[in-house]
Amino acid sequence: MIRILLVCNAGMSTSMLVKKMQDYALKTDIEAKIWAVGDAASVKEVEKADIVCLGPQVRYLEKKMNERVKHEKPVMVIDFTAYGSMNGEKVLKDAIACLKNYRGE
Repeated sequence: MIRILLVCNAGMSTSMLVKKMQDYALKTDIEAKIWAVGDAASVKEVEKADIVCLGPQVRYLEKKMNERVKHEKPVMVIDFTAYGSMNGEKVLKDAIACLKNYRGE
């Protein structure tokens, strides 16, 4: 099971993307827990995640988020085009690839 946390300003704008990612995961038998929160709530939520994905609108949080996770898990900025088109398949595949690369798989 892969645990993917999406972070945006308030946790609202990514809810539709989370649904699209979950739909693709179910369709392709990928075991994934995917959820979204705002930056403030992410303080506690990052501990539960295998990877943290930042919405493009909060890409400025990348350094802060890497410090928050103590560089012990990957932090990825979601592709702007995939985010804008709500392409859950691409974002999920990108997150899995980023996690595998981080783990050296």
